[in-house]
Amino acid sequence: MAHPGFFYIDSSGLIRERYFEAKDTDRFTPNNILGKLFPALSEEVSRNVEAPHLQLTLEQSDQDLISGNQVSLIAEIELPPGVHVYSPGVQGYKPIQLTLNSIAGIEFGPVVYPNSKVLYLEAIQEHVPVFQGKFRITQDATVTTSKARDVVRSLVSAERTISITGELKYQACDDKVCYPPASVPVMWSLQVFPLDLKRSPEAIRHK
Repeated sequence: MAHPGFFYIDSSGLIRERYFEAKDTDRFTPNNILGKLFPALSEEVSRNVEAPHLQLTLEQSDQDLISGNQVSLIAEIELPPGVHVYSPGVQGYKPIQLTLNSIAGIEFGPVVYPNSKVLYLEAIQEHVPVFQGKFRITQDATVTTSKARDVVRSLVSAERTISITGELKYQACDDKVCYPPASVPVMWSLQVFPLDLKRSPEAIRHK
């Protein structure tokens, strides 16, 4: 059984990263790998979402998928100068949080947040972990085939659209004011195609 994966080899010939799934039915896409290595290249699809006190852009590494493919879902956030949001793990404040709704046929990986910065709040003499400027929150999602009948269905089913929904919660603050907590709905759309049953050209088939 073929078990494909990816190696990232630098200009000197050294392997820097490798990407292999635990199950042979799960497959990284090239765009998904590029997005992990070079985030600026991951905007296969992007759209802006209105959000108070920050700019929010939703991106995804892939739009067209088949069963077993993995897609990176990205919330890119840009805060105005002097504004911050609290990072997960903060005590006594509301951290920023991306939460996606469970959906049949999709398996979610963990939410990945960037490294936070420690901000000193002089007025209350506290050090707190925050995000400032431009950063991104990512979460991988895999189109799953958990049962044998799902595998058969993926061979013969028609193209279908899956909408992944959730919300981004946060509280933005500047040097003087902490604004009311906000909750912004988020959504990504995936086109899932049936598996390709076309055989490889005869010239490259195993004899």
